This record gives sequence, structure tokens and C-alpha cells, in this order.
Amino acid sequence: MPNKPLTFICGDDDYLVSEEGRAWFTAQTEGLADDLSKEVVDGRAANVSEVEDALQRFTSAVQTLSLFGDRKVVWLKDVNFMADSVTGRAQGTLDLLEVLKTTLEGLDPEAVGVLITAYPVDKRRSFYKWVSKMADFKAMDAGRDAAQMCAELVRTNCAKSGIEIEAGAVEVLVAKVNGNTRLLVEECRKLCTYVGDGGGPITEREVMELVPNFGEADFFEAADAFFSLDLEWTLQALRRHFFTNNDARGLLGSLQSRNRLLIQLRVLLDAGAIRLSSRGLSKQELEGGAKIYASHFGDVEEKSNLNVFSQNPFYLGRMAGTVGKAPLKKWIDFQLAFAEAFEAIIQRPTEQEEVCRELAVKCLS
Repeated sequence: MPNKPLTFICGDDDYLVSEEGRAWFTAQTEGLADDLSKEVVDGRAANVSEVEDALQRFTSAVQTLSLFGDRKVVWLKDVNFMADSVTGRAQGTLDLLEVLKTTLEGLDPEAVGVLITAYPVDKRRSFYKWVSKMADFKAMDAGRDAAQMCAELVRTNCAKSGIEIEAGAVEVLVAKVNGNTRLLVEECRKLCTYVGDGGGPITEREVMELVPNFGEADFFEAADAFFSLDLEWTLQALRRHFFTNNDARGLLGSLQSRNRLLIQLRVLLDAGAIRLSSRGLSKQELEGGAKIYASHFGDVEEKSNLNVFSQNPFYLGRMAGTVGKAPLKKWIDFQLAFAEAFEAIIQRPTEQEEVCRELAVKCLS
């Protein structure tokens, strides 16, 4: 049995935190035939009154032991009042968390097992600092490593089904679902079902054909096709894009954003500030370049396509094969062509698909 009075799992991704919590709860309650020996308390609250109600139900659950003497397991699930929110900052909530500390400190881990899952959490608060020291603590924060975390999630889920997946297919899948972990798992299951037992590996082309685009990834195929410098594929992708979209501005914005990064990568490569290997761009290479050019870019606090050093090395690694296909002048010419295309759709708003097709032919033929 654990020596610590509780397990605390937190993070910014609700799906990952919930799945990790569910796995813990399942393992801890395995073999408990008595339903009274396991209890789940909803920790979602929209105001201080609801926070108080949730914590009262939780306190009652941990203090009411099993009728048959078994160790009881209680899960305070989906806590949202530890966030940097109006409810989370309220003095009433902070006072209730101090009371919760006292309750948790008085638990006998041999008699009751407690799990708290929370997202998001304000790491500046005293409760967070306290629980990180006294609990069996796990923070599932990917930060700039979110893409690697998503890639590992793909490989893990495919492995559970006994299916292999190509490295390129993993990258495409992560990009197409825009990093949404819940969708990522569902699409993995769909792809594994498609290839069947003993099938595979799942290919990049299968991901392209079978997985729909989500969120900002709506422009992914057309942008990926364009920067492969493959005119035929680009024209086909544009046809598919405009079958469901009438506005070209989002697509052009996506092209410009990626091209800005390619320009910066090409300059850094030409200057010898970074090097690309067969495996792409390493984190060490990116950090080294950031130190050299820190005076020009400043501190990296959030992602921006204006600052290549704010990007994830995993994502930039996808561009490794692209940036070497053309000299710097070509990428600059592309950026100018995108600006001209923006002007053209203002003048010809009813011919946006034609403008984009003309852009592709101009740049890639």
C-alpha cells in the first residue's frame, strides 16, 4: 500500500489527465467487489458555493469507510477550481483548499486511497506547492514538447493494437488533428481498425486519405503539398480544400506562416548557426542557435512564426527535408507571391480558388 496519503495528477490537457486518472483508479479498485469501497466525486465547480459542495461530498466519501473493512478508494475527478480563474482566485476557494489540506493530512493511507485529478492548475498557489511535495504527484505538462508527447501517444496506442506506424505518418497525424489528444487516440483506433490485425504499417498516405483535418489543421494538406514543391499534388489539394471552403485567406495565412519559418531556417543554415541531420533538427541545435541570436529575438515566451526559436524541434524537423530543396531567394520569392495573392483575392473575391491555383502554378511550375 502507498505511504503517501494521496495521488495528485494534473496538467493542461483534460483528456490525458483523465485517462491517467482512470488507469490509476482501475488498478487501485481491481478486485473490490463492494461498490461502497470505491467512489468518484465530481470536482467541477463554477463558483465558490459549488466548490464547497464538491469538497463536502469528497470529505464525506473519505471519512465513510467500507462496510466490509476493505480499503476504500476515492477519486475527486475533473477539479477545475485550482486554475487561474475567477473561481480559483476567489478567497472563499483558497480558504476551502486550506481546509482540504487538513483533511488530506489526517488520512490513513492504509484505510483509504485518494486520487485528485485537476486541470488546469495555477502553479503559483500554495496548495499546488504543498500537494506537489506531500502527494504521489504527477504533472502532465508537455510545454514545447507537446508534439513529442502526441507522437508518443500515437505510437503507444498503435502498439497496443499490435500495429506499426511510419514515422512520417505519426507526424502527419499529429498535425492533422491539431494536437488534440482525444481526437488523436480516436483516429489511431480508426487507422488500426482499417489496417486490421497483423496489417500495417500505417502509411503517411493512409493518414492523409482517412483522417479529416481539425481546427487550424484545415489547411494542412494544401500547405504540405505546396511545400513539397509538387505542383500536381498541390492542385489536387486545392481542389479538395475549396470543395468545402470558400475563403482563401486562412490558407494563404497558413502558407505565409510556414514560409516565414523556412526563411529563418534557411538563413540559420546558410550562416552555419544550426545543422540538420538525417533525423532533422535537434533540441540542442535549436537552443544553441537561440543563444547566438538572443539579442535579435529576445526572450522566447510563446510560440510565434516570427521567431523560429519559439517552435518545437519536432515540428521544425518536418521542414528539414523542405528547406534544403531551394535557396533563400526562392523562399523570399514565395513570400512576395503570397502577398500578391492576398491583393488578388481582394480584387477578385469570387475567384479565390483560381487565384490560389495561379499562385501554385507561378511558384511551382
